Amino acid sequence: MRVYDLIWKKREGGELTQAEIAFLMKGFVSGQIPDYQMSALCMAIFFQGMSFDECAALTVAMAESGGTVDLSPIPGIKVDKHSTGGVGDKTSLVLLPLVAAAGIPVAKMSGRGLGHTGGTIDKLEAIPGFKTNIPRQEFLAQVSKIGIALVGQTGDLVPADKKLYALRDLTATVESIPLIASSIVSKKLAAGADAVLLDVKYGDGAFMRDYDQALRLATTMVEIGNRAGRRFKAILTGMNQPLGIAVGNSLEVQEAIETLQGTGPSDLTELCLAFGGYMLWLAGQAASPEEGEAIVTRILKSGAGLAKLGQLIHSQGGDPKVIDDPALLPVAPVVHSVVAEAEGWIAQISCREIGLVTMKLGAGREQLHDPIKPDVGIKFYSKLGDCVKPGDRIAEVYAGTREEALIAAAELRKCYRIADKPIHKEPLIKTVI
Repeated sequence: MRVYDLIWKKREGGELTQAEIAFLMKGFVSGQIPDYQMSALCMAIFFQGMSFDECAALTVAMAESGGTVDLSPIPGIKVDKHSTGGVGDKTSLVLLPLVAAAGIPVAKMSGRGLGHTGGTIDKLEAIPGFKTNIPRQEFLAQVSKIGIALVGQTGDLVPADKKLYALRDLTATVESIPLIASSIVSKKLAAGADAVLLDVKYGDGAFMRDYDQALRLATTMVEIGNRAGRRFKAILTGMNQPLGIAVGNSLEVQEAIETLQGTGPSDLTELCLAFGGYMLWLAGQAASPEEGEAIVTRILKSGAGLAKLGQLIHSQGGDPKVIDDPALLPVAPVVHSVVAEAEGWIAQISCREIGLVTMKLGAGREQLHDPIKPDVGIKFYSKLGDCVKPGDRIAEVYAGTREEALIAAAELRKCYRIADKPIHKEPLIKTVI
């Protein structure tokens, strides 16, 4: 095979075979295919797209480009969950302990935040002493012992994706649904789960702002995941406002604990219970997602999910006392209230801008190796559709200095639009694929 011929074939709208795609990925990872040729191929894919067969072949080739995690020694159906990212999305911290408490093994590898969205690993590292980097055998042994482990992604998983994403980022080919879908699903395949629940977000604060684009992405990921021999389901959820109240690592850990105590915000609780129902169903522990949700609801009320989070924290070197005393979590030195300046109903919240304001405070990063401040962030006391009056507290900024707090507060006020009449509230869950 010649790389030139395959680029030409894709450029002209042809369909690459499984063997041709495997040849391309192997050559690219080994360095035999130069960046400029792979860049040309990515641009051809960007404009011509890929069939489901091509996407599945690309995904498998990427997953097999490095090490994989063998979860077969752990009994039962292993179910993973992935979110495409959002502002204030701390569902994994609540959902996975609930699922583990239901007897489903959770062997989860998560990523760090980048840009306006947060990462589960950054949030866990806000817990004093919590280790997110543990050896593979210790990771598997912990799942076998207590039913759950949450760690960072290991460097040997899917090297093809790392190389390909770096190239796409520099060649304006990131926004290609076949390439996005293959990137996400390849990591899920390499992580070893039998079934995967995808939370695909759409709206102002999501990676995919447009619902139709998010729907295409969800459909593509489910199709190629199923073709690869795993069981995939996707749920499309709105991200036109932060999820829950807290945005920021330590603040989100505290909110996750409160949710497992049964006192968390209604939207976060609703989403976690619904996701839990689907994960139990995928694992064969419930006859339907509705039955699964009922089981997870009972687990939440019993306190077993909170206890499981405490076990997780203790097993990975963290201080489990944070469960009972959130003051042990990092606390920002400056807290500044933001109040409404007009009367009416909150009609719009610029979710993406809120994520960027939080990032500027230090809760997120522009570059992968930027340091994180675990204590800073924002709490939201008014959400879409709420009625407010001048002087009502709508948010609080948690910052390192008073100057940073005032700058963030001024930017935060611009994120709200107040209307003179009530607005229609969209459901949290839009579609299930």
